Amino acid sequence: MKTRIMGILNVTPDSFSDGGRFRALPEALAHAEKMIAEGADIIDIGGESTRPGSASVSSQEEMDRVLPVVEQLVNMSVEVSVDTTKPEVALEALRLGADMINDISGLRYAPKLAEYVAEYNAKLVIMHMKGTPRSMQDNPQYEDVVREINVFFEEQCALALNRGVKIENIILDPGIGFGKRLVDNVQIIKNIQKFKALGYPLLIGVSRKSMIAMITGAEVADRLPGSLALACVSAQQGADIIRVHDVAETIQALKVIEEIW
Repeated sequence: MKTRIMGILNVTPDSFSDGGRFRALPEALAHAEKMIAEGADIIDIGGESTRPGSASVSSQEEMDRVLPVVEQLVNMSVEVSVDTTKPEVALEALRLGADMINDISGLRYAPKLAEYVAEYNAKLVIMHMKGTPRSMQDNPQYEDVVREINVFFEEQCALALNRGVKIENIILDPGIGFGKRLVDNVQIIKNIQKFKALGYPLLIGVSRKSMIAMITGAEVADRLPGSLALACVSAQQGADIIRVHDVAETIQALKVIEEIW
């Protein structure tokens, strides 16, 4: 299958979809093993909720949640990604052997993070977000959402390269639902090729997000069909990595459409 799958592992008490379910280490590892068995290429570990309106946690609390999981997963047959904006969390995860840092701030919060990624020759996901998780959905506005995100990507990729990150280690994520209206999210997915034109792999995260509710009215627990539709459209448009909660179901859907292509 040409599209890679990133399985979501939230070790938080308050994430929008599965907060608290995998907070304890045994449950977190069991869920990671399940996603690996189902075919996940990457496990993305998050120790701080980034749902709309969420507040930040301390670096120490985030490390206490994330690092024990990283320490176990680096010995498994999967790439390990850590979803963090904090350079001190990133550094400790990289020291343990993490392969990737997924920065939802796109280096806006802490450019130092790029230096640690470069030091360990790891991969870096640069995501676009308007504002912060606490404020990002407070009436976001764009004149041209695709152009504005691409300008941001060009600037932040230049920053990452200047800090020593290798060009082949940069991945872009336009940040579906992060400071975006429904119309913005739709435009992003319809214009994936314009982001791909920058020359970097593209990650799309649409799993169970509120845009599905805006279109269909479905509650979080009932958004699998919408998530699969968005994953398939994103892959067809050229997304290289799809970030999902439901690994087996997404892989089955993508295998079917890729066979038809």
